[in-house]
Amino acid sequence: MPAVQSITEEILDLKRQRRAMILAHHYQDSEIQDLADAIGDSLELSRAAQKFDGDVIAFCGVVFMAETAKVLNPARTVVLPDLEAGCSLVDACPAPRVRVFRERHPDHAIVSYINTSVEVKAESDILCTSRNAVKIVNSIPAEKPILFLPDINLGNYVKQQTGRENMKIWQGSCIVHATFAARRLTSARAAHPTALVAAHPECPPDVLAMADFIGSTSAIVDWCVTTPHDEFIVMTESGVGHSLRLRAPEKNFHFVPNENCNCSECPYMRRNTLEKLRDALANLSPRIELEPELIERARLPIERMLAVR
Repeated sequence: MPAVQSITEEILDLKRQRRAMILAHHYQDSEIQDLADAIGDSLELSRAAQKFDGDVIAFCGVVFMAETAKVLNPARTVVLPDLEAGCSLVDACPAPRVRVFRERHPDHAIVSYINTSVEVKAESDILCTSRNAVKIVNSIPAEKPILFLPDINLGNYVKQQTGRENMKIWQGSCIVHATFAARRLTSARAAHPTALVAAHPECPPDVLAMADFIGSTSAIVDWCVTTPHDEFIVMTESGVGHSLRLRAPEKNFHFVPNENCNCSECPYMRRNTLEKLRDALANLSPRIELEPELIERARLPIERMLAVR
């Protein structure tokens, strides 16, 4: 009697049959990360999607990330295990409001965080990620006024780092990072007095003020792994712990619960499962479908971001 395939084996077989690539964000569950061809933050996964030469991209992340992959690969099939994997930052920044701002302030450059819908990307002049936001803003002439959207904490951090006074900031926030409380970080530091603190710039300013390092998810991983220290408090989504423990098993990493759920998990990211990934590869659904005109409008600001090194 033939052995029953495990779900992991099913996924790997389907990946071969479909000539597929599996992309996984650091915030995915560890069993999904273990199957991925590339693990990274939004910028790294955008670059991986740009270089892909197969037929199908299975994007284990959230909707805006899969949309970006589709813009960069319009002729390929892009599937997302769960179309309900959204983002509070996307919800906070509807495209019609951005269009109204554009009409009223045609002199402003619109710099959009990658955590936006494809429709907002199409209204933007250039995109950024948390890894390159400071560099992107510095690439814009100093006299040019800027609208930075949608994350208020990242925007304020970028404004502080660049000294750009002529920068308006949208009032959106991440339901995970924005609810990390300074008092909980203070308690964690008291419990682990020798630990260094690494924080994502979507965290509130009072949390960032206590950090030894501020950076994107992948930058946090790199810093914790390469810094000659053995204990860290990590102020970002706890899924990144999988990459940290794989790359530095001898070190200790502590995650601080936020105020919303007393955890540090993104409920949207965790909607993806192995079963949904298998089904997405088997059925090529849920599929990301975008109008060609929208793809073309969104492509330019994305490519401008990718061109900034």
